[in-house]
Amino acid sequence: MGGCVSTSSRSTCSSRSNGETVSPIYGCCGQKRTKRTFSDHVITMHNLPSVPHRIFMNGKSRTSCIFTQQGRKGINQDAMIVWEDFMSEDVTFCGVFDGHGPHGHLVARRVRDALPIKLLSFLLASQSRQNGPGKTCFNGNTKKLEAGDSEKDGPAEDKSNSLWREAYLKAYKSMDKELKSHPNLDCFCSGSTAVTIVKQGSNLFMGYIGDSRAVMGSKDSNDSMVAIQLTVDLKPDLPREAERIKRCKGRVFALQDEPEVPRVWLPFDDAPGLAMARAFGDFCLKEYGVISIPEFSHRLLTDRDQFIVLASDGVSFSPI
Repeated sequence: MGGCVSTSSRSTCSSRSNGETVSPIYGCCGQKRTKRTFSDHVITMHNLPSVPHRIFMNGKSRTSCIFTQQGRKGINQDAMIVWEDFMSEDVTFCGVFDGHGPHGHLVARRVRDALPIKLLSFLLASQSRQNGPGKTCFNGNTKKLEAGDSEKDGPAEDKSNSLWREAYLKAYKSMDKELKSHPNLDCFCSGSTAVTIVKQGSNLFMGYIGDSRAVMGSKDSNDSMVAIQLTVDLKPDLPREAERIKRCKGRVFALQDEPEVPRVWLPFDDAPGLAMARAFGDFCLKEYGVISIPEFSHRLLTDRDQFIVLASDGVSFSPI
């Protein structure tokens, strides 16, 4: 599963399309339409099917396309979304979610539907607290860091960036809490990765857990296309991830027949063998170091940045 997001901000319009969800590749780019404020986008799960410019099945619009194909294994557990006009003009949300475990496909779809709404909700709440009641409005372009630089902690972090960081952290926490208490979805040994981006004008905000990737295609000084990886695969053998897991009594090791795949195991049993250090769900391991706290980053896009690919490991780890 993978996706491609254009970094262009040229004005276009979109249409919806039909298809069945299996394992995705998609693309989208920012656009300008009728001006809207954030409060125009108060969405609930019940009215998701009627939301315009929200695409999650095979198809395309003038600014977006998504595609998914069944792999060789059993049921495909991937989900994806492109949500154009996410909260105001020139704002697009994109996400890829790779499920695992017996009910991974259901977890991935639930996250696909609920996480963007939670992000909207927490962003609105934070902005409302900052500006006061009735003054919540987001514009596409905001002052950010130097072009091409990633967001860094410290005094230079501006208010807008802080709002996005807070919204991402709260949305991911709320998503995991919802999955844990869901009456009809068993997430004890099932879960999902998530790599999500919001393109707001020339600003790119990103939050991710697991090993799904975001890679940007950009032109270098010779006008040649180069790949820039925007995420880090949050595998259990990363020093900081392994340290946390071991501190929580979890175990990290690879099986003899696949020494290249480190996994997380219970302290008292050789199970379940999760191949990532952060995920939604997987509550059997949440007491032993697996977390759902996302890595958050911000980047200011330039004219050299052409597109962004979001991909699950089925695409990003495949030989070319």
